[in-house]
Amino acid sequence: MVLRLAKRSFSRDITVEPTAKTESNEAPSITYRFAEASAAMAMRATVSRFPADDKTLEASGLPWGVTVTPFAPADERGDTPLYGSGGHLLPRCENCWGYLSALCEIERWGWTCALCGSFIGLDSATLDRYTQPQDCPELSSSFIDLELPAEGSGDGEMQTRPVYVAAVDLSSSEEFLELVKSALLAALEALVPGSLFGLVTFSHKIGLYDVQGPIAVVKNIFIPPDLEDRLPVDLEDVMPLLSFLAPVETCKDRIAAALETLKPTTSWERTTAAGQGHNDGVLLGGRGFGVAMTALIDYLSSEYGSTFALARVFAFMSGPPDYGSGQLDTRRYGEQYASKREDADLALLSEQTPFYKDLAAVAVQAGVCVDIFAITDEYTDLASLKYLSIESGGSLFLYSNMDDSTLPQDMYRMLSRPYAFGCILRLRTSSDFKLGYSYGHFFPDPQYENVQHIIYCDSFATYAYDFEFANSNGFFRYTEPPVLQLAFQYSIVVPQEDTDTSESNSARSVDPEATLSILVHKALTLLEENDDDKLPTKVILASLKEGVREGRLLLHDWLVILTAQYNDAHGLVQSGAVNETSRVDVAFSQCPQLQSMPRLIFALLRNPLLRLHEEGIHPDFRIYLQCLFSALEPISLQLAIYPLLASYSTPDNLAYPRHSLSRGALLASGSPIFLLDAFTNLIVYYSPSADLSLPFPPPHDCLLRTTINKLKQERCITPKLTFIRGAEDDASVFERYLIEEQNVDGFSSLMGFDSFLEEISQGVVEFLK
Repeated sequence: MVLRLAKRSFSRDITVEPTAKTESNEAPSITYRFAEASAAMAMRATVSRFPADDKTLEASGLPWGVTVTPFAPADERGDTPLYGSGGHLLPRCENCWGYLSALCEIERWGWTCALCGSFIGLDSATLDRYTQPQDCPELSSSFIDLELPAEGSGDGEMQTRPVYVAAVDLSSSEEFLELVKSALLAALEALVPGSLFGLVTFSHKIGLYDVQGPIAVVKNIFIPPDLEDRLPVDLEDVMPLLSFLAPVETCKDRIAAALETLKPTTSWERTTAAGQGHNDGVLLGGRGFGVAMTALIDYLSSEYGSTFALARVFAFMSGPPDYGSGQLDTRRYGEQYASKREDADLALLSEQTPFYKDLAAVAVQAGVCVDIFAITDEYTDLASLKYLSIESGGSLFLYSNMDDSTLPQDMYRMLSRPYAFGCILRLRTSSDFKLGYSYGHFFPDPQYENVQHIIYCDSFATYAYDFEFANSNGFFRYTEPPVLQLAFQYSIVVPQEDTDTSESNSARSVDPEATLSILVHKALTLLEENDDDKLPTKVILASLKEGVREGRLLLHDWLVILTAQYNDAHGLVQSGAVNETSRVDVAFSQCPQLQSMPRLIFALLRNPLLRLHEEGIHPDFRIYLQCLFSALEPISLQLAIYPLLASYSTPDNLAYPRHSLSRGALLASGSPIFLLDAFTNLIVYYSPSADLSLPFPPPHDCLLRTTINKLKQERCITPKLTFIRGAEDDASVFERYLIEEQNVDGFSSLMGFDSFLEEISQGVVEFLK
């Protein structure tokens, strides 16, 4: 077990300072200056200099918070953490429980906590150890990993064995099962030695597979059609857990052979098992997912901490749960809410039952992480199912097309990269400010505030926090700089590998990627919270009462307010003194760090996450994006919101590294080849005017292909790669990303970027009147 600590100090003066005097006034300007210490990848702040008080925060117009990637292999400067032992001996503050770090002052008899300022005495043994600070990582670096002794007793080797269970939906098709088989075969190749693997199936019955003998044996437990609670028999009584969990290194071939025996249940089997039962006039189906997951989590929990330290369930679904406890009524998608005067976006975003959220709490206590793979174009009500995955530390995946699904690649990639398990995350602040709201795929500790439990965490997993002042005074002028300390306790199965790190962000005083990340998290909160008191800032004040429409309006208004405050602070226009939109600087010409913000907000407003139901956005796809976006690190999230479009003169020559997303930009560049990176999609587009002598598709040894391969390798999920020759192929897949045009996807109600800027300018005029 390892304790990771990352501690950073920030300047506290996003200040309002006077600019040159004009004839009529002395205008203040918001200055965003560089921090003395750049934030680590584990803590990426929206602004490198923190606001001095609430008034300054409000005047800046920016969200105040951080994104946290706790298992990142290195910080943004490329520095890896210093390693050491004796994490349990690290001194802690008796007042705030923060850890001693390189930012703390050590004196003759003790140390001063950099978080709360308390003086803590040290015993003689610790003082002797700190007489040689070069041997103490906590005094040499503010980014460290310290080993902790194993807790409890017993067979340590057994306790570190990870468990993986595939739960496969047999109320499906042959095509579905073939794709799942391919994915699980890829997963078996990626699992580390010592892993235990179990295979379970579900439909109107639950099947447990014993693959440790020469022939796979399956034992079935039928789910009573009128069951509203747990199975009448425990799975442990049907098959001992150690017979169900097979060592991968000795049973891989037998597991593969068992996968080949999977067959879909027939409609006759399902209707017979259901007894031709009806529920409110609807024929009961045969997908007992809720019953199966409840029984499986109970099954695994009996050996948690004894047989295994991590259990991960891969649940493959071909449709909604429609049998037994946890079944979902999918008629709500087919009904027209307009006839009932209901908001479809609002109704389809909320869960219809707390069953899966409650089950997630049980999974966390049992040390079970659940990943849901929905492989279907049928409405499955992911709004209800998502809690089982994201609150247990897992992920939710949606594959609506089996023909080009990247499921096998995603499974292999997910299991072959380093990951931590059994994690506890705590972010502490110095005393002048505090955490406001936290976002991410974790389960909050029921006893301790601001403590999150994460069963599974890889190097991409990102969480977010926003801040508020602890009192009305803000930061005292003569106090020490604001300090953040990230404490992350984890265990690890897969050894860490060297990975490329992103370029340093220390030269930015405002971080647009981190800012966008915080804004997206706030927007996601709007889509699922009903409590106004939990909403994190003054910018976004409404609850789910108005749904997606209200979220869009609030995001639009936030940009208006930010632009107005920027113009006012820089002396460009002042309140009550503007009546022409032409005078408004909507491009943030005097603040380069904010110049990308209008495009990012424009793109977010047009993203399916915030598009309306009547515009053809499938509710399950919206929920999938919600779960995906809420776990992405800032740079990936920006790509998912506003894709990167680059051009090439030939497959071996980069022409321009970045274009705006418009047809005009394509024509103006004069380049024949374009690469669009939308995070989940990579598109190579040859313009209709491209010389026919250019090789299509691009050769495997060219620069363009090398770039594509590198991008695919760096992703947490496998992007779909598409090649389009504009003169011959349907280019609509590429053109739909050109969002800056006036008409988008055939919806003329969506204005182009220029019109959007004009609307923001008009909003600024109204705001400043």
